[in-house]
Formats: sequence, C-alpha cells, structure tokens
Amino acid sequence: MNNDPRSKQKRIFEIAKELNISFKDIIEFLRKQGQECSMNTGVDEACYLKILEEFARDKDRIERIRKEKARKEAERKRKEEEEARRAAELERRKIEEEVYKAASLALIPAVRDVLEYGIDVKKHLIEAFRETEKKTEVAPKPTAAKKAAKAPEPEPLKVTPSAETERLKKKDKKKLKRIKIDELEPQLGIKTGKHRLGDAGADKAKFGRGRVDWHVTDKVVDEQIRKTMAKLGERGAKKKYKKTDVVTVEENVEKKIRVSEFATVETVAHLMNAEPADVIQICMKLGMITTMNQRLDFDTITLIADELGFKCEKLEQYGEELLKIENTEEDLKAARPRPPVVAIMGHVDHGKTTLLDFIRRSNIVGGESGGITQHIGAYKVELKDGKSITILDTPGHEAFTAMRARGAQVTDIVILIVAADDGVMPQTIEAISHAKAANVPMVVAINKIDKPEADPERVKRELANNDVLLESWGGKVQAAEISAKTGQGVSHLLDLILLEAEMLELKANYDSSGMGTVIEAKLDKKHGPVATVIIKKGTINIGDVFVCGASYGHVRSIVDERRQRLRSAGPSDSVQIAGFDILPKLADTFAIVEDEREARKIASERQKIEREHQKRQAKEWSLDAISAHIAEGKIKQLNVILKCDMDGSVEAISQSLGELVNEEVAVGVKHKATGNVVETDVLLAKASEAVIIGFNVTADAKVRELAKKENVEIRHYSIIYELIDDVKAALEGLLTPEKIEEMLGELEVRQLFKIPKAGVVAGSYVLSGKVTRNANVRVKRDGQVLFEGLVASLKRIKDDVREVQEGFECGVCLDGFNDFQVGDHIEFFEVKSKKRTLALK
Repeated sequence: MNNDPRSKQKRIFEIAKELNISFKDIIEFLRKQGQECSMNTGVDEACYLKILEEFARDKDRIERIRKEKARKEAERKRKEEEEARRAAELERRKIEEEVYKAASLALIPAVRDVLEYGIDVKKHLIEAFRETEKKTEVAPKPTAAKKAAKAPEPEPLKVTPSAETERLKKKDKKKLKRIKIDELEPQLGIKTGKHRLGDAGADKAKFGRGRVDWHVTDKVVDEQIRKTMAKLGERGAKKKYKKTDVVTVEENVEKKIRVSEFATVETVAHLMNAEPADVIQICMKLGMITTMNQRLDFDTITLIADELGFKCEKLEQYGEELLKIENTEEDLKAARPRPPVVAIMGHVDHGKTTLLDFIRRSNIVGGESGGITQHIGAYKVELKDGKSITILDTPGHEAFTAMRARGAQVTDIVILIVAADDGVMPQTIEAISHAKAANVPMVVAINKIDKPEADPERVKRELANNDVLLESWGGKVQAAEISAKTGQGVSHLLDLILLEAEMLELKANYDSSGMGTVIEAKLDKKHGPVATVIIKKGTINIGDVFVCGASYGHVRSIVDERRQRLRSAGPSDSVQIAGFDILPKLADTFAIVEDEREARKIASERQKIEREHQKRQAKEWSLDAISAHIAEGKIKQLNVILKCDMDGSVEAISQSLGELVNEEVAVGVKHKATGNVVETDVLLAKASEAVIIGFNVTADAKVRELAKKENVEIRHYSIIYELIDDVKAALEGLLTPEKIEEMLGELEVRQLFKIPKAGVVAGSYVLSGKVTRNANVRVKRDGQVLFEGLVASLKRIKDDVREVQEGFECGVCLDGFNDFQVGDHIEFFEVKSKKRTLALK
C-alpha cells in the first residue's frame, strides 16, 4: 500500500461507493492480502486494481443494469416527447381550421360592404381632384393643401348602407388623415417638381409658366383602390385572428390568492382587487353581519373568493412567503460545507444521554430528574480531526412524541439507539416512524453490548421486522455496536456519522440573512424569553432584527450550550438567543429581517390571528362541548392550570393530559404557560375551580399564602410520569363506581300465610347460601323476574331474625309485593361498588 502523499489515492469508502458494495467487504479482502486498513484509508493504483479485479464481476453487472435502465428511460422520454409533439400538431391544425372558418364567415359581408363603399369613394375622389386642379397654382399654398385634405371625407355621400357598412364607415373615419398633393402624386403615377406632365407638353404655354393640366383617369383610380382594399383585407384578417387568440388566453388564466386564516375583510378585498363593501355584501348573502375590520375563517374566505372568481390557497402563517428557509438560487451558488445536525432517538433508558455524556465528556444525566431526559437539548461536539457535529438529545418518554417528531424534522441524520439487552421497544418503533416521515437517513447504535445478557443479533432481527435492514444483513443502514459507559465502538459510530454526512454533501450559504428553527423556549429570570435555535442558513449577529413566529425583537445575546457568549452564529450552530418580546413557540421559524417596521407588522398580525384562533377554539370547547355534556351529566371535568419551566414541557404535558379522556371524564387545561406560579394563576384557579400543576417551577411564599387562603391546591412535579399518574388517579376518582351484584342465597316458597295488617307471608325453605334481612331480593317465577325490592321482615318460627342459613325454614314478607305462589324462587343479593380504572379512548 503506497502512502506517498504525492500520488492520488482513493479511500476505501469511495471505492465501495463506486462499486456499490459495503466497505467491510473491501477491508476483509485487503486483510486477507495482509494489509491492515480502515474505511478512511487511502489506497494506491496497484491496490485499487486488485480490488477492481476482485469485485469486477459485480461492477460489470451493475454497469449493465444501469445502462439498460438509462436506455429504457431515454426510450420512454423519446416516446413521450413524440406523443406530445403529435398532440400539439393536431391541436394547432384544429385551431387553425376553426379560426379560418370563423374568419371566412365574418369577412364575406365585410368585403361586400367595403367594395360598395369603395365605389362611392372612387367617384368622390375624381371629383375632388378635378376641383382641386382648377384652384391649384404651380406653387400650391398651404390652404390649398388643407382643402384638398378635406376632400376624401365620405360624409356628403347619400348612400343607404347596412348596419355592417355603418360600422366600417365609423371605423374608417378614425383612420382618415390630411392628404397633401405631394403625397398623392407618386401614388397616382404623376411625377413631381419641374417634370410634371399633363396630357401634352404643349399645354405648358397655354396655361402659363409651370401650369399643368391635372387629368386623373379612371384606370389610375381603380388600380389604387384595388391595392388599398387588398391591404385593408389583410389587416382586418390579422386583427380578428389576434383578438380571438388574446381572448382565449385570458379565459384560461386562473386567478389565485394566497391568504392566511382569520384575515380581515379589508385584507381579503385588497387581495382580490375589490371593495370592502363588495365583500361585506357577499357576507350578508351568507347570513353574516360583518365590518371592515372583522376577521373571517378560511372557509368563509373561500366562499367569498368563489363568488368573485378566485381560488384560495391557505398560508400556514402570515408572512410565510417572505420568511422561508428553503435555499434560493443565490444560496446554492454561494453554498459552503456545513457540519451535520444529528438527533439521538430511541426508547427511554436505552442510553441516549449517556452516549452524549461520553462524547462530550460531561454528565448531563446527573442533572436530569429521575435519570430521564425531560427537555430537548442541543450540543455542538468538536472532534479530534477538527470537524464538528451538532447533536440533539430528545426525550424517550412516550409523552414527548411531539418533541421527537420535531427533532427528526430539523436534523440531517438520526442516530437510532437500541439497547442490546432490551431490544426494539414502542418508542424505538415510533422513532423509526418519525425518521422515515422526515425522510432522514438513520445510523443504528446497538448499545450496552458490555452486558452479559446483550444479544445484538436479536436487535438486528427485530429491526429487520420493522423495515430497518442493516448493512450486515444486506441493507443500506449502517450500524455500530457500542457501550456508552465504557466508550467501546463510539469512535466507529462517529466515523459512520461523518461518512453519512459526506455522502449527503451538506452545504449552506454563510453570507445570507440568518434563518433557523426554534427547538426549545423558556422564560429566564435575567434575560426574559430565551429560545434555543438551530441555524439552518446564513449568519446571526448581535443587534440583528428578527421575526420568530408571533414575536420579534433585536438579538441581545447569543450563548452556546456551555454558556459561552458569542458575537455571531452560523449554519448548524445550536445557540440560545435572547431579545424576544414574547416567548416563541416550538418549531417557529427564526428569520433575520432588514426592516424593523416590517418585522413589527408581521409579528403584530400573527399575534392578532393567534388570539382570534384561541378565542374561537375556547368558545367552541366550552359552549358546544363541555357545557352541554356537564348539563346532561354525561361528562365530568378536572380543570387544570399548567405551569412549566420550558415551552417544550408545556406542549408535551398538555398533549398527554388531553389524551386522558373517555366517555365520562376529561381534563380541561384552563391555562398553560412557562414560568413560576404567580398570584394571577391562583385567582384563575379559584374562579375556574382548578388545580395548579407546576413542572420544575416554584411558587413564592406570598403565592402559597394566597393559595391557602383561597383553598386552591398547588402540586409540584419534576418527573413527568409521576404527574401523569397522579392526574390519571384523580380522574378515576371522578368516575361513577361500578355496581357489582354479590349473590347471598336463594329460597323456595312452599306455603302461604295471610296475616291481618301484615299481608302475605311466604313460608320458604333456604336452598343455598344464606338470606339476610337487609339484602335486596328478586322474585322469580318460571325463570322470569316478577319483582325486585327489599325485605320487610324475616322470621324464624315466631322470632325476627337477621339471617337464616342454608337448610332451614323461614317466613319472608316483602315490601310492596304480596302476589306469591307456591314454587316461586326468591334470590337474596347485595350490590357493592367497585372503583373503576380509566379506560382511555
């Protein structure tokens, strides 16, 4: 193997990519040849030829398949283009035939009228020229030219034309202009200047110096009119053809507008170039009384647009067309390589954070409650070779489904970590689904291989059952067997990540305005609203004006995960940014803008739309759903006020609480926000009869005293599954207990006794169990129930007794039933209440 740096070498993974085989096969082949190497090892030309000879057969087969595929694709495209040309030619011929037919039908009466009109013009022109000749001097004066110009006007003609003739006359009137003799002479074949000729040169002396006898013949006029009519016919045909073509194009143009939900009447009217009064009139037809500043939902906007001939396309957020992260042509031209953004995903307690601890040489697990990640975190890792990787640590608990989905959306590569002793679990399958939905490549890390019960082959088999086929099993997904505690195989895992990133060719424009995605947000005591942002492109600097969801502001500070202050941040960086006016939401787009006024306008409009959305959602939920069910006694609601330290936790917990619902009980989150519990939360809880739940937040002494005074309960949690379990138990307490019948005994009526003032007493024999005086009874005859009620009295011989055992006789008198017959059976039973568990929908 040649290690001369001057010779051009190929690395093993590049050869594997070229041959479309695994680099492990090449490494194994070279080891058999006595050469130790790794996937990043470069090989010289001689070694490269050996590898080609070994794997040439596979390469030739692949080349043949590739060429055959390319040939078929080219043949298919050629046939499609030929069909398209043929269809276009047929369509063109069809249009030409239709235009020719329409033009022919229109031109026949027009030509007839024009010819009739032309004959009158001919006579008039001859007379006008003769009158002009009598008054014209050798050097014509301007007044004579003006008089001659008025001669060809067709007004004096007394002809009774058709409607089409009148239309053509009006059209031609607009085209008439002043005619000068100098311009008419060349057209009529008369020489100008000193060489004007009449019928005879001798007439010069007769009429004096420079005089010419103007004699216009019928032949000259006929020829000139024929040429003029031909030109008029050509121009008319062209104009008709062009006009028809233009009208057809305008009819096929589809009018569209792009509008966000809850836009005002004025905005909708402006987008469709209409007056607000027109939109208000359409709303009145739909049964809505609106004003110019009233906001409309998207369904109403669609109906209004249909009335005005427009089609609507919904914008997810106001101003999103100005703040898109997608790369433009300019970004692609100025793009440079950027570090990969990697998300570690998998089931809870499979070692995600432990792996990140080893890579960063930190102890993140020690800071997490219960040893479980409660928030989404982002960290930048510098490797030994100078390269860097940005890693997202996502929670594995089932409550953080939305967080994991968001983590997969903003990353380039997903590390799917699976414990070798535990195998594929529910959250592992969910992580696989998120990665596939985001179309992000995966690298599998099989963790805990240092444990005695570890079984990597079982993990590979279960992954294959979930459509994740590893390279060792003939698939395309790379895998590494590691131990996050000891560090075994971690370097190999990092090499696989860099290899996958190199194959993806990740690039971004560093010189454009910075744009990114919010992955976490919280309220900081010192800095106010703070958000963790992954930069997707461009550079963010201190002092830049930005828009992020419904918030805006200036970048006051940029801090990395180690609390180091930065002056700027570029693509793939994960930084905390302060300077928001309100707390942004998760997955909001962070974008730098040039104009602060425009930023304020966009943020203000988004806040208004968000308030309108919350108002309508609260109204629908409280009035239409909950109130009706509570009034009917169908549903019981546990009201909750939720306060958390992170916006991601607010989202995850509120979503989990919303899933704790069935046909009888539900959780109503009256208010949710980030930050500590304050006095307004206590007052709101008192008004709505709610419980305050705090997750990783506190309440000061004044707030606790107010809560005690108002009899409002505040519960604090630091582990999410304990919070969910307690709320679930509280909901189970609201459930109506389940009624269970417990059979006590059965007796048979054998004789009847009528006692004054007491009614009928059934002399009975206890067949099974025991009968008691306080039990419920059921009278059956021939298997049918006749009565169900309570015991009035129970006697044994003459004494009142509390119970009678099996095999003894007794007398029974029931409350409200006397219609006994010999042979009836009386069942004694008790109804007990059993606490129900919450069976979710």
